[in-house]
Order: sequence, then structure tokens, then C-alpha cells
Amino acid sequence: MQSTTDGATRAVEIGLAAKLFDGFADRTRLAILVELSAGERRVTDLVTALAGSQGNVSGHLACLKECGLVRDRREGRQVFYSISRSEVIDVLRAAEALLALTGERIELCPNYRPDRR
Repeated sequence: MQSTTDGATRAVEIGLAAKLFDGFADRTRLAILVELSAGERRVTDLVTALAGSQGNVSGHLACLKECGLVRDRREGRQVFYSISRSEVIDVLRAAEALLALTGERIELCPNYRPDRR
């Protein structure tokens, strides 16, 4: 995001960034992205790894795919999912590095309650 843009453009950019981070804020979508950061997975692999339901995982994968963060690849009757852009991995790594520095304070912060998600 450029800081030299006008106010209206800046508001749109911030709104779009907030939507992106809202997508990362969902625990299931984040867990899927973390799993996919290690390589391709099938829905059944993700269901097992996340101990979730197939419908829930499939719905989140559809959301991630629609937003362009995940892609799929068919091989016969199987569908393999992967992260579509290396920048997604960069965001996950940056979050990991930031949490290494601030995780304890975030854990104690009353504004970041898990029951709000």
C-alpha cells in the first residue's frame, strides 16, 4: 500500500487489506494454509490433519480458491490443493516471525480473544 495515495483510494486499499487479513484470521482457513505450506494435500488429508468435517474443509478451500490464495489440480478422480502464490507463504512466515517477537503480549492482550472468531 502506498502512503502517497489520496484518502479515498487509501480507504479502499485498507478495506481490501482488512478483507485479506480477515481471511487469514479464520482458524480453519489459517490451518489449511499452514498445512498447504508444506505441499499439496487432498481434502481427505486436510480433514484428517485438522480433525474437521469434509464439508467444512471443502467450504473453506472453496473460499480460499475463489480469493486466489489456493489452486487445485486434478489427477484422475483426486483433487490436490496447493498454495497458489509464494506471497501467501511469505505472509505466513512473516506472521511466524512477528509472533516470535510479540506472541506473549498478543496472548495476554484482552482485545485478541479467541471467542471473537
